[in-house]
Amino acid sequence: MRYERLNNIVGWLVFAVAATVYMMTIEPTVSFWDCGEFISACYKLQVVHPPGAPLFLMIGRLFTLFAPEPAAVAAAVNAMSGISSAFTILFLFWTITAFGRKMAEKENPELTVGQRIAIMGAGAVGALAYCFSDSFWFSAVEGEVYALSSLFTALVFWAILKWDRHADEPDSNRWLILIAYLMGLSIGVHLLNLLAIPAICFVYYFRKVKNTSTMGVITTGVIGMAILALIQYGVILYLPKIATRFELMFVNGMGMPFGSGAIVMILLLLGGMIYGYFYTRKKGMVIWNTAILGLAFVLMGYSSYTSTIVRSKANPNIDMNNPEEAFSLLSYLSREQYGDRPLLYGPYFTAELVDQEEGPMKYYRGKDKYEEAGREPIPVFDPKQSTLFPRAYRRAGTMQRHIDFYKSWLKLRDGQVPSFADNLNFLFSYQLGHMWARYFFWNFVGRQNDIQGHGNDPEKGNWISGFSFIDEPRIGKQENMPAYKAANKGNNAYYFLPLLLGIIGLYYQMKKDNKDFWVVMILFLFTGILINVYLNPEPLQPRERDYAYSASFYTYAIWIGLGVMALFDWLRKKSPETVAAMAVTAVSLVAVPGLMAQQNWDDHNRGNKYTARDFAINYLESCAPNAILFTMGDNDTYPLWYAQEVEGIRTDVKIVNLSLLGTDWYINQMRQDSRDGKGKGVKFSIDQSKIVQGLRDYIPFYDAKLPGAAELGEMMTFMTSDEPGAKLATQSGEQVNYMPTKEVYIKVNKEKVLKDGYIPQEFIPLVQDTLKFTIPRGGLLKNDLMVLDLIASNGFERPIYFTISMGPDSYLGLQEYFQLEGLNYRFVPYRTPSQQGETFGSVHTDLMFNNVMTKFRWGNMDKGIYIDPETSRMTINLRSNFIRLAEALFAKGDKAKAIQVLDRCDQVMPNEYVPYILYNYRIVELYYLCGATDKAKKISNILFNMYESEARYYSSLAPKQRNFYERDLMNAGAIMNELSRMARTFNETKLAEEYERRSKPYSTPPQF
Repeated sequence: MRYERLNNIVGWLVFAVAATVYMMTIEPTVSFWDCGEFISACYKLQVVHPPGAPLFLMIGRLFTLFAPEPAAVAAAVNAMSGISSAFTILFLFWTITAFGRKMAEKENPELTVGQRIAIMGAGAVGALAYCFSDSFWFSAVEGEVYALSSLFTALVFWAILKWDRHADEPDSNRWLILIAYLMGLSIGVHLLNLLAIPAICFVYYFRKVKNTSTMGVITTGVIGMAILALIQYGVILYLPKIATRFELMFVNGMGMPFGSGAIVMILLLLGGMIYGYFYTRKKGMVIWNTAILGLAFVLMGYSSYTSTIVRSKANPNIDMNNPEEAFSLLSYLSREQYGDRPLLYGPYFTAELVDQEEGPMKYYRGKDKYEEAGREPIPVFDPKQSTLFPRAYRRAGTMQRHIDFYKSWLKLRDGQVPSFADNLNFLFSYQLGHMWARYFFWNFVGRQNDIQGHGNDPEKGNWISGFSFIDEPRIGKQENMPAYKAANKGNNAYYFLPLLLGIIGLYYQMKKDNKDFWVVMILFLFTGILINVYLNPEPLQPRERDYAYSASFYTYAIWIGLGVMALFDWLRKKSPETVAAMAVTAVSLVAVPGLMAQQNWDDHNRGNKYTARDFAINYLESCAPNAILFTMGDNDTYPLWYAQEVEGIRTDVKIVNLSLLGTDWYINQMRQDSRDGKGKGVKFSIDQSKIVQGLRDYIPFYDAKLPGAAELGEMMTFMTSDEPGAKLATQSGEQVNYMPTKEVYIKVNKEKVLKDGYIPQEFIPLVQDTLKFTIPRGGLLKNDLMVLDLIASNGFERPIYFTISMGPDSYLGLQEYFQLEGLNYRFVPYRTPSQQGETFGSVHTDLMFNNVMTKFRWGNMDKGIYIDPETSRMTINLRSNFIRLAEALFAKGDKAKAIQVLDRCDQVMPNEYVPYILYNYRIVELYYLCGATDKAKKISNILFNMYESEARYYSSLAPKQRNFYERDLMNAGAIMNELSRMARTFNETKLAEEYERRSKPYSTPPQF
């Protein structure tokens, strides 16, 4: 059989394996994080968060056409990720076999049977190792951009190797033009694909220059970086920036229509490129002609962003940043809302804010021209505490928790300024160690669990090998870990086998083909270590970021494959060549991708998992008709968007995301009705012109010593007034609005409230005519201002809810006027004094009982599905809600219903799949109080065994590790003592005595 035919057949077989696995393990509906946003946007071609992904959305839209019903749309988009990932594996296979063939042909141009088998084995082992790797498999089964982005990376790298093989043919440059077009297209998915450019340049250099030199290598590196910068900054950012200058010139300067300046710029650019193309062709300037043609194809691919502008002009429900004209598009593409991070020079985290400078003028679209919105302030930090190459740095978005983390990680005292050595220590230990090397080891050595770690917890998210003598010194004896923690499905050990095979392949390629080795190494460095240096990640990320470095894991898989070639070369000296090739391939397939598949299956199989969708539905079903629902983060917003936009569930609820409410474009969108007319726009009293970006972004507090509380609506008018008497002068002389008091009140139409009938009978006597509260702020951000304005403007005309998953700081002092009805708190006109902890307001027992017992869905958590970290975190709130409802029912004397609620909690979230946590001991006491003693004892035993094993584990750790868990050890002892107390209180004397005996070693705080 011809080599090419064999290579195609085996490649497609590997593709079939990958596609089958991914289709078997995709999530059948929406996932957490950005997936709800992306799937919703695919379904209706809407506009996602900056910098957008228009090509992803258009391809996703094609896949949604195959969904037989709206409920299957998410599966269709997830399938797109699965198919894209399978094609990535196919092109990775062909990439590995291309490198393997090239090395083998240096020895023997006519490949032997054994060599062909070994090359196919190398491709299969390397490709399947990546197929089953932790990070890539995670992205392959959900509707996010990273799977399709990986496909583009695999495509362009495979294409440059095809060019390399055909470079001497007359039309070989077509491969380079294809690469340019793919690069342009990939911009409409994700920018990570651009990191392949330097490696591609080195393939070109090594192929075209026989006698390479140090200067040639340096020049090639500079050219590669220049091309990368040209596309990243010149094409993606500066072309839109130039368009804004043309817009100002033509619209504001000449009075022409909006968009005329941008059209003129595009025509000039197009004309210049056409002229350059024909001029260089006429003069025989082949390289320049190819470069111009390549740039043209990059721009053709980049033109997918025209769909973003077109769809934004249609004002869909999801229209992030509203990028429908040049200025908003520039802000969108440059990701302005996320801020900047210092790269080459900047302040240490200890630097104080000493001044602020004015940034460039901001513009927004007015009636017939672009209006000035003011200049955004740029903070200036103490230059005496600044450094070159800042890693432990401070910026506008740095919070106190980041500063505390820096001090803790670097072991600095309060007030101690870090040195440059500390700065580099943070780079190597945290940014490259924790935020890259740990992820790399997850994929090729093993992973402790799926609990997010921040690098300072031996129990969360570390890498493991499976060998106790290696793991124990870092993170303790894993075999002593409590059973419920050891059973975490994210616990996967590969015993260094993928890593070692990759090291063998790396060394083998370096010896056999040094030039190709450096090509792969450059791709590996740029997609891993160097992009990490460029991103300069802050600590305490909201989620693990391993997916951002998947391309470096892809690159390492090339070396894993070539490791098979190395083993074959060694073994064929000792046995028949064909036997050696087959043996090495078989053993490697089992030892590396086989082991990885076996270990990773349970935490990557998302079949039958509906938690994200069902929790979203529960949030919506917790609302009364025509409600306004305040949400905060991605996971209590994007899945809700999906439920409304795709499945059409409770579209009457207007979702208002507090994180976005600080932007003028989102405030304006919230005023509008939803596209189906059911979700009515919210009422704001503040005119849009008063809160454009740059105006009233922050309103400071200045105590005006008012006699008593201020009416909230009147204070809103005062804080947004342009009258001089409503402003104060800052140190710089600027006149700004201010908040004159923190004590405010709202008037209530008591008759209307009682008529609406949503107040439980027992709370009707508590309804007030005036609600007084204190705003717990030293100043108001724009989103705080708009929440208060909505409260003042709406009164109680429409139901207003806040999700339970927010932090108390987001409630703006309103929490004493909350009523729990499900997964949301309803703002009500009666006061319930705050309780201990983070439980607020009263409980509407009848409504909430109906919700949790009949209406709510639970995502199949009782069926052994994979409980991912986001689901696990949400179950803490869910159990807390069950407990609150049972407490309220018990307080009303309805013990039977309280038991039903507790039973339902155990039914939908059984401990077998969703382990109890620290504060769930209250379930035991409630069962006792309600007379269900057997049920109380059952859960009490479960909890006691859990925390006894936890205390035993912590006590077994080395002193340095044990010191980290001092609080956890004390908590475990306290829980055991509390369970003993309950047993004795409710006359379970034998059980109490047993508990007391077993908990005695852990009842007193340990001495360290």
